[in-house]
Amino acid sequence: MRQIILEQSRRANVGHIGSCLCVVEILCALYDKVLSISSPTDQDRDRLILSKGHAGLALYAALALKGWLTENDLNSFCGEKSLFGVHPESAAPGVDFSTGSLGHGLSIAAGAALAARLQGSGRRVFCLISDAECNEGSTWEAAMFSSHHRLGRLTAILDMNGQQAFGLTRDVIDIPNLRERWEAFGWQVEIVDGHSLAALSEVLQQDAAPDGAPRMILARTVFGKGVSFMEKGLPSPHWQLRQHAINWHYLPINDQEYNLALSELETAD
Repeated sequence: MRQIILEQSRRANVGHIGSCLCVVEILCALYDKVLSISSPTDQDRDRLILSKGHAGLALYAALALKGWLTENDLNSFCGEKSLFGVHPESAAPGVDFSTGSLGHGLSIAAGAALAARLQGSGRRVFCLISDAECNEGSTWEAAMFSSHHRLGRLTAILDMNGQQAFGLTRDVIDIPNLRERWEAFGWQVEIVDGHSLAALSEVLQQDAAPDGAPRMILARTVFGKGVSFMEKGLPSPHWQLRQHAINWHYLPINDQEYNLALSELETAD
């Protein structure tokens, strides 16, 4: 899956690579072990909202591995008139909701969970959000709404990579004690290694809380996971740029970086 992300980001010359690489195991666990989806058009399928929509390429890679996207679909990434842009759109096969405006995803998920209840459907709703979205007031409004309505079939997974567009999360708006914060809003909270497929699969498959509380999974992740120079924030050929954690939030990769990253992934495999 990481190889698909690297290949398509290089072909389209598009950034957001680090954001995509750090959620690979989360999406793999969801699509391989957790989500109940017989087909992308099944009305009672589980729903996934990718609130951190700039990781859309990671979602496309997961959908392709499920067989729901073709190679031509992937190769159209960020192309003219393509359904597959940097942020996912609901017109694309397998994408339940258009996202990309950060801080709105959990509100959409809460609405989807309430809609399932009103329709008498047993479908579940999962929402992948970023830690920086906890800076958004709308996130906490959705948290209160979900707890108040006991939306126990709603599970949020928070990608705790510690970065956002303007720097490290702790430097922009620090959000320590996330477990205690979400628990104070009435959520059942678990902390997990966001790169452990086994741990993610186990916690995501657990039953809903007996009291109907929504669930929050705090997943500790590494930005640019699997590619050493991305994990370190090193822009290897861009000698004029200083080392900075968020470099790989924006930078596209060139051929030299692509080949180096690919060799590291192949060695790891």
